[in-house]
Amino acid sequence: MGGEACTREDVAVYQGATAPLPNGIPTYTVEVLNACASGCAVSDIHVACGWFSSARLINPRLFRRLRFDDCLVNDGRPLAPGQSLSFQYANSFPFPLAVTSLSCY
Repeated sequence: MGGEACTREDVAVYQGATAPLPNGIPTYTVEVLNACASGCAVSDIHVACGWFSSARLINPRLFRRLRFDDCLVNDGRPLAPGQSLSFQYANSFPFPLAVTSLSCY
């Protein structure tokens, strides 16, 4: 281990509304970005997500709820500096998503 320590602020979570499903359920696109300026990779990213659920299937390797208010990003695998992943979910309202913990190296 070495390099710069990273913080929750080094991972940005962006969320925006997208076109609804054919049945009218709103959809949202989420992007999780490693914005670490010092070039650190981050892994084991956990996000506060309430009772997150989606009417559209999400690849559990990208994002899944482990328990109430604890979702795991990227199956716990690293996101390199500047790397991002995105997924869409469908629900009648957007969930507030905020990074709660991560590991860096």
